[in-house]
Amino acid sequence: MAQFINRREDVVTEAIDGVLALSGGALTRLDGYPHIRVVLRSDWDRSKVAIVSGGGSGHEPAHVGFVGKGMLTAAVCGDVFASPSVDAVLAGILAVTGPAGCLLIVKNYTGDRLNFGLAAERARAFGLNVSMVIVGDDIALPDLPQARGVAGTLFVHKIAGALAERGADLETVTAAAKHVIAGTRSIGMSLDTCSVPGSPKEDRIPLGKAELGLGIHGEAGVEQIDFAGARSSVATMVERLAALMGEGPHVVLVNNLGGTSVLEMSVLAHDLLQSSIGDRITHAIGPSPLMTSLDMQGISISVFPADATELELLKAPVAIPAWPGVSQVRSLVVAPMPDGLTPITPMPSNHAGTRAFLVNCCSVLIAAEQDLNALDAKSGDGDTGSTLAGAARALISAIDRLPLSDHTQLLRAIGQELSQTMGGSSGVLLAIFFAAAGDGASSGLPMREALRAGLARMQEIGGAKIGDRTMVDALAPALDALGDSLSAAATAARKGANYTATLTRAKAGRAAYINARQLEGHIDPGAEAVARLFEHLAT
Repeated sequence: MAQFINRREDVVTEAIDGVLALSGGALTRLDGYPHIRVVLRSDWDRSKVAIVSGGGSGHEPAHVGFVGKGMLTAAVCGDVFASPSVDAVLAGILAVTGPAGCLLIVKNYTGDRLNFGLAAERARAFGLNVSMVIVGDDIALPDLPQARGVAGTLFVHKIAGALAERGADLETVTAAAKHVIAGTRSIGMSLDTCSVPGSPKEDRIPLGKAELGLGIHGEAGVEQIDFAGARSSVATMVERLAALMGEGPHVVLVNNLGGTSVLEMSVLAHDLLQSSIGDRITHAIGPSPLMTSLDMQGISISVFPADATELELLKAPVAIPAWPGVSQVRSLVVAPMPDGLTPITPMPSNHAGTRAFLVNCCSVLIAAEQDLNALDAKSGDGDTGSTLAGAARALISAIDRLPLSDHTQLLRAIGQELSQTMGGSSGVLLAIFFAAAGDGASSGLPMREALRAGLARMQEIGGAKIGDRTMVDALAPALDALGDSLSAAATAARKGANYTATLTRAKAGRAAYINARQLEGHIDPGAEAVARLFEHLAT
């Protein structure tokens, strides 16, 4: 898999220097490249307890992204997914530790425990007051003798950092960190493994499966389960968390493991708040990438029963861009539609033949969803099938509200329904088409002429003509031939749709922004939808 890196050997040092150059002077590094990579606060004066963390790189923004006033004093960075050396950790301790001492926050992995632990011993031999806590918040593998440290570590960073910033002594900061560790529980799930720079990607998780409890280094989880959508995935994670949570209020940290889109993360957050533990979640951190696993398409959920003091420490503001802050969970507020946009509801009526015809047309579009999406992926953003199928499903849902026995009013009602439920340019153009067709029918035009009037209005506003590689290439000849027979209309629609595959230049629609070479040989998805609809009706 191609990645935006130069040399594997330089990826960590170049990334660190990129962050430092854009930190506005807030961050400094020790002159230890390439083996010692320590980032520290530029304003640090050693007068307070230092908070040091770190580990392997690849978890960005952890750990460098959380160095700053009120969180980490220094971060020690290893290679990707590899613990930093003893000398690197010791350099970090020596650089920031003053009379108040230093707390090391370490995730529970063998390399980190050993390297940070030995560095702490050597620092103590220098006469420094150093304590160390080990975070083991992962509950996915209960049979492990020691739980792994994952995103719940961020609770420890924030609370310990806030206390240290306020001048608390090392004993107090260490005790608070241990209390947070004892109460934090985390679990994750992913649809794919991560891509380690310079290494082939492991293809461990099959399509249609999700892995529960995999580690932040891509380690195998507890099991692979059938993937059944966001809600089911959240429910699976929540089931494990609920067994170990108390009944009181909790703060949740919703962590993007690196490759999950913002849209997906918002859906997952919604489902989490609607889950069986939703009533116990009073505050949230994220959803954000906080402790990632490179580009892993996954999520982790961490919960902590913060008391009032701990919640106040979590809320303490920090000038650290990677820290999203704490949000209070509130009920949704829904405002009424403004005047003028509340739809005029038509008088519903029933007509068995019209109902069957409309449902039949909608079923054709729903069945064609994936095929049309595949076509649109060649010339657009791959959603034409879903847009049309979504509108079709909406029409079926609304069918009992439609004036089925009055075709004039029905055309207008379909236009109104599409204007509300169908997005994109297709939605507004088809809404115009049906509304204008309804106006034509109300003025006495027969159905074919009313539909042609709708097409003319749609072309007038949308600007598409035959040969512009849009649905018009199939719809216009189909309506022209409809006066002969439905079979002739289907033949004309298919000929027009196939014609779009010969056009290497689109002059309207989203395909007009696509390179001509990508269009060659591919039927326009809108034209294909029209052709399929007429072909089905003609059979």
